[in-house]
Amino acid sequence: MAEAMTGPPTPRQVGLNPAARVRTMPVGRSREPVIVVEDALLDPDAAIEQAAQLGFEAADEGRGGFPGVRAQAPPALAEILVEGAMPLIERVFGLRRASLTGLDASFSIVTAPPTALHPMQRIPHIDTRDPRRLAILCYLGRGAFGGTAFFRQDSTGLEQVGPDRFDSYYAARRADLARVPPDGGYPGAGTEGYTETAHFEARFNRLLVYRSCSLHSGIIPSDTRLSADPRLGRLTINIFLDFAPG
Repeated sequence: MAEAMTGPPTPRQVGLNPAARVRTMPVGRSREPVIVVEDALLDPDAAIEQAAQLGFEAADEGRGGFPGVRAQAPPALAEILVEGAMPLIERVFGLRRASLTGLDASFSIVTAPPTALHPMQRIPHIDTRDPRRLAILCYLGRGAFGGTAFFRQDSTGLEQVGPDRFDSYYAARRADLARVPPDGGYPGAGTEGYTETAHFEARFNRLLVYRSCSLHSGIIPSDTRLSADPRLGRLTINIFLDFAPG
């Protein structure tokens, strides 16, 4: 049965869709949950227009982080998404609103062509080793924009990387990077040293929630149209939530 997202009443232009369809997918050997929400925003075009009014800047400067441009998302939009997802987060991940200590939200657009990637951008990654950080990702691009996949590091068997296993993961990653071909593109099912455990298509107005310590990557086919225009490119809303221990 579909599960509705809940939250306080909100203006239509930034509101959640009360008819959104929600499911939880266990991923990999670890059975780590990923929340998937279809038709998440009531009016996703309003969010795109909000993004179109913002000034985007390079997110990484070539250090191997996000391969594109970003702009700070309006706090009201971030709060609406967080409040709507919180009942699911509490139930699925056991993390409560009262312990939320940090929230960072941005609009992001992938713009780096496969030939211009840093080696770190050619293999799966984690955002943090803290299992209490969650990522909320909402796709707002229309068209064929790949998706997001989750992975297992073959040499260590790791699918999530916590503080206790980070040293093993880091040492194995050095060996993984040494095998990355200089002309390789974005990570995918054929990335040497990694096994893809799940793949979620970048479907318009689809939202994902997952732990940031999960090995993952944006999947960007080589023929993807990469535009910095929020109305044309691979636009996403990206929110990171930090929760206190307890």
